[in-house]
Amino acid sequence: MNEIDILRWVHILAMVYWLGGEWGVFQSSYNVVNHSLSMDERRRHMETAYRIDLLARVGITLMLPLGLQMGYYYGFVPFMEGWLSVMWLIFLGILATEIMAFYYRETDRGIILGKVVEMSRYIQIAFLLCLGVMALLNLGPVDVSGGYWYPAKMVTFAVMLIIGLLLRVVMREWTILFRVLAAGPNAEAEAQLDNSIGKARIMAYFYWVGIAGTGFLGAVKPF
Repeated sequence: MNEIDILRWVHILAMVYWLGGEWGVFQSSYNVVNHSLSMDERRRHMETAYRIDLLARVGITLMLPLGLQMGYYYGFVPFMEGWLSVMWLIFLGILATEIMAFYYRETDRGIILGKVVEMSRYIQIAFLLCLGVMALLNLGPVDVSGGYWYPAKMVTFAVMLIIGLLLRVVMREWTILFRVLAAGPNAEAEAQLDNSIGKARIMAYFYWVGIAGTGFLGAVKPF
């Protein structure tokens, strides 16, 4: 076995956990907003959604460093030479912060840690969009002699990160709104929760299609 085959396998696993986890959260959301259930039951479903979402968040966090590592071996990102170890240390730090945010999810500390991860996503999005668009316009520094599928994948992945950020905001709203509902019935909070999850479901459909499309670019390499 060579290293790139192992990286490809882990990359596939990360994508499976990402896509499957989002589906699990989507299904759990129906019971989160089911007013016929008791608040304790709804909180249990929200807890399930958060636990499933952790796998999706681990998957999405690992996608970029795995993709850049393989891209370096393929010769697409030669400028990463000497920076791969630093890159992995940064992303392991992001992953640790993500896990801590899950652990403290019901507290203000968890919300702050989640926002730290979100800030790192903004940097990743800018990095991917900048490099991907420049490469598609033949402006470098990504090497496109092997095809344009790699920078195209960078751009689509950046778009998925944007949608993922929006969905993270929704889940943070769940935590805040359930604090309000724990104090007693609140029609305004219920309406806000219904509206928030309704919007998230629409975004989820685009998310699944986009994730599948990004995977298609990497697997088929159509251009």
